[in-house]
Amino acid sequence: MDSEMVAALKNSHENHFSPGSDGSSERNPLKLPFIIGVAGGTASGKTTVCNMIIAQLHDQRVVLVNQDAFYRSLNDEQLQKVSEYNFDHPEAFDTELLLSCMAKLRHGKAVSIPNYDFKTHKSIEPARMVNPSDVIILEGILVLHDSRVRDLMNMKIFVDTDSDVRLARRIQRDTVERGRNVENVLDQYAKFVKPSFEEFILPTKKYADIIIPRGADNDVAIDLIVQHIRTKLGQHDLCKIYPNIFVIQSTFQIRGMHTLVRDAKTTKHDFVFYADRLIRLVVEHGLGHLPFTEKQITTPTGSIYCGVVFCKRLCGVSVIRSGESMENALRACCKGIKIGKILIHGEGKHGRQLIYEKLPSDIASRHVLLLDPVLASGNSAVKAISVLLSKGVPESNIIFLNLIASPQGIHAVCKKFPRLKIVTSEIDTTLNKELHVLPGMGEFGDRYFGTGDTE
Repeated sequence: MDSEMVAALKNSHENHFSPGSDGSSERNPLKLPFIIGVAGGTASGKTTVCNMIIAQLHDQRVVLVNQDAFYRSLNDEQLQKVSEYNFDHPEAFDTELLLSCMAKLRHGKAVSIPNYDFKTHKSIEPARMVNPSDVIILEGILVLHDSRVRDLMNMKIFVDTDSDVRLARRIQRDTVERGRNVENVLDQYAKFVKPSFEEFILPTKKYADIIIPRGADNDVAIDLIVQHIRTKLGQHDLCKIYPNIFVIQSTFQIRGMHTLVRDAKTTKHDFVFYADRLIRLVVEHGLGHLPFTEKQITTPTGSIYCGVVFCKRLCGVSVIRSGESMENALRACCKGIKIGKILIHGEGKHGRQLIYEKLPSDIASRHVLLLDPVLASGNSAVKAISVLLSKGVPESNIIFLNLIASPQGIHAVCKKFPRLKIVTSEIDTTLNKELHVLPGMGEFGDRYFGTGDTE
């Protein structure tokens, strides 16, 4: 591996969410995109590497921005001496415009990217409209040269390809795609491209978090990069504070279902349908955190399969009444599972009183899946967990499952019970004065069971 991938992942910018007004790491409604810079010499395979990353991130919104689009348009005098113009010099690019466009994309605004014509050496109409995305890839020979551009990036990549290979590719590209003859290409390479690479481009290699030898031919490096990006995209700031928080990987399917269950106009039938789908995903993810033992079995073909067997001594406990909405998904995943009940009554904004509990008599020897679709202030959760602990359930044997969680609820639960696990599908922004989760999904129990205000 070391001979294939010259540099490992270095510390890249971690914060993809704006800090709260109090300087805390709680999530701000503005989710900043993950910005990747991909640099390297001419024809090193940068664009191919970018396309391979985009292809593997098919379930994320990804946009590619080419530094080439920001070439300065040549004036008449420069056009007359175009053979003497150095297109590989930092001054050939309008970096101020590039920074302006990237700043808008970073803050969730659509931008108009210039459309540069390599035959006329001018920006032409129409310009390219680019929408904000979860991942922005900025590609170009000198994207790591300017420190202001580098500071925007969460990950910096340098594609390192043999100079002879790059020259051969450049000849093919410029003659076929840009209408130039071989003699002009070689003359430009010797006069400007090679010297500029050594003076301006190669030195930026030291800023890279990852160096990819052989470019797009290095499948191992591409796979590791995509894996790292996925980890960062799915990692809320609170996951860095509390290692016992697990947020299921967001996809367009999951975001689509969240859109429907959060929409105030969604009918009860649709709300139940999509809430059940989300609950099933959370339950299955939670089951993946149970202890297991390895086991070899024989398949019908007579082959040996090395698999695992999960802990069988488990039970569910639903917090009445919203938690009961999660019971069917748990039963569908765990045939014959025992499910207990806990009813907690609120006293003011902070007090909680246990009204009723019915739990398996041997619950102390089981792993417990605690069910409650919304973790708001955390007061009810803390009370329910305390009840389980009083029955002898080890804290590390509790997995708390919910659809959405507030930062305040996570703080309350994780600070008091650092050894249990919380599995959720999304962490929301905050709580309002009434301790409702924002943006939230309203009163979950009323919407699920159809007991809310008919108006």
